[in-house]
Amino acid sequence: MVKVLICETADRVADVAARMIAAQVQARADSTLGLATGRTMEAIYARLVGLHRAEALDFAGCSTFNLDEYAGVAPECEQSYRFYMNQHLFSHVNVNLTRTHVPAGVGPDLDLSAAAYESAITEAGGIDLQLLGLGENGHIGFNEPLSALRSRTRIVTLDATTREQNAAMFGGNALDVPTQAVTMGVGTILDARSVLLVANGAGKANAVRAVIEGPVTSIVSGSALQFHPQCLAILDEAAAAGLTQRPMIDYLMAHDPELIHLSESMSG
Repeated sequence: MVKVLICETADRVADVAARMIAAQVQARADSTLGLATGRTMEAIYARLVGLHRAEALDFAGCSTFNLDEYAGVAPECEQSYRFYMNQHLFSHVNVNLTRTHVPAGVGPDLDLSAAAYESAITEAGGIDLQLLGLGENGHIGFNEPLSALRSRTRIVTLDATTREQNAAMFGGNALDVPTQAVTMGVGTILDARSVLLVANGAGKANAVRAVIEGPVTSIVSGSALQFHPQCLAILDEAAAAGLTQRPMIDYLMAHDPELIHLSESMSG
């Protein structure tokens, strides 16, 4: 079961998500964080930067592993997720860059480097908190429809809809978006000790419903999160609009101690 916390606005979603990540870092200074990219994450990272500056949130002992990277895109390119992470988080906090990891999108053997990335996560002791966004087709990471639910870090071919959704990073032309990426597998993600799924906007409503309420299926890789023992989805009202079990979700938000605590204490 995925626990659900529904917030009135996307800003509130970002506030709560950032405070949860901050709480993890404060509780364990050497936390290993799994990080994501995309427009939804930008507001979360902006708040983490704010907490670092205003409240001395300390990332010095943390290690990070990002979910994915485009194949064929070098880390210094503006379209790379390494560039994104430097721009939105790493360059603004006191994280040790040698302990930040993004899958290699270029190199002589991407299969080998993907396997090495998987091993590096294991050697780091696993991921304490994995932050996830959600694709409109229900993917987590770049685990497109029909991804094996026990898959590990590997090269994948991107769905056409995913390339369209990411076209803005490539001048607005979906044809310029790489056809492949390196991504943590579904199984890799499920190995994280806790998972935080964040989704905003009406465009994610169908995917949210499929992930939280639908059958577990490789067609919607995010549905595998139903197997995770410690997964929380933070949604705005628009993203939650398609949920058919809203009365039960509202009941849980009013009676579940963890959700009550989050609602009361994670706002600032």
